[in-house]
Amino acid sequence: MAEKHIPTELTYHQQAHMLEIAFNTGEHFELSAEYLRVYSPSAEVQGHGPGQEVLQIGKQDVNIDKIEQVGNYAVQLFFDDNHDTGIYSWDTLYQLGKQQDTLWPQYLQRLKDAGHERPEPKHLQ
Repeated sequence: MAEKHIPTELTYHQQAHMLEIAFNTGEHFELSAEYLRVYSPSAEVQGHGPGQEVLQIGKQDVNIDKIEQVGNYAVQLFFDDNHDTGIYSWDTLYQLGKQQDTLWPQYLQRLKDAGHERPEPKHLQ
């Protein structure tokens, strides 16, 4: 049976736009609000099937206004661009953390391929 990945600590750093999350496996990840927003598990972002993903553009300054727990299995993130339909299960958060080194460059390449530049986020300037 696969080990369940359950957060033991979840802290949002508003000024840094960064979600810090530790799991019962001892693993620890720092996920930016932008990364969480562009990989939202919502149908608005993921579409309703393979190949229907919607490229998220201009999210470098997005922040999270509120985080609400959903049962014992997930959190709902409320972004300041009014996106609030993604339910991030513990496994989704774990996979986003584990695959960040692959997924983030893929996102940046998809932006570039679509002819979009990603300006430096204002909170990092």
